Amino acid sequence: MSTTISIRIDNELENMLDTVSKRSGRPKSEVVREALRRQLSIDSFQQIRNKILPFAESQGLLTDEDIWQKIS
Repeated sequence: MSTTISIRIDNELENMLDTVSKRSGRPKSEVVREALRRQLSIDSFQQIRNKILPFAESQGLLTDEDIWQKIS
């Protein structure tokens, strides 16, 4: 099952989309779906990170390096 949505984009974004589509040989809709999927994943990760940040800080984990040292 799929849904169709319509969005408005400015000329600059349209030109960028055209360029990526032509260079990759993929349809614009596929490029947009991939970009949207990637952005939504990033947003989800950031929300989770923001929720656990207070718990990490309470354990003395203040930077990404602190976490890597702990799990390595």
